[in-house]
Amino acid sequence: MPRYFFDLRDENELIPDEEGLELSGFPAVQAEAAKSLADMARDAVHTSRLPAPGKRHMAIEVRDGSSPVLQVKFTLEVEPL
Repeated sequence: MPRYFFDLRDENELIPDEEGLELSGFPAVQAEAAKSLADMARDAVHTSRLPAPGKRHMAIEVRDGSSPVLQVKFTLEVEPL
């Protein structure tokens, strides 16, 4: 099975995945990226790293051994009414 690397992007900070995961194909890669990004957003809420007010951009950037494969993005926006 191919190995995919799930790099974390939080605003301008990039945390590269050094280990990666072996997954069967694109549907599994897409599901893992979405799950990882949801976990990342949940952790941001629990650690009080929310924009007040403003936006916070997060993403999972997936690559295989040689090139980018997929990017999943999330923007959390706090807007007073």
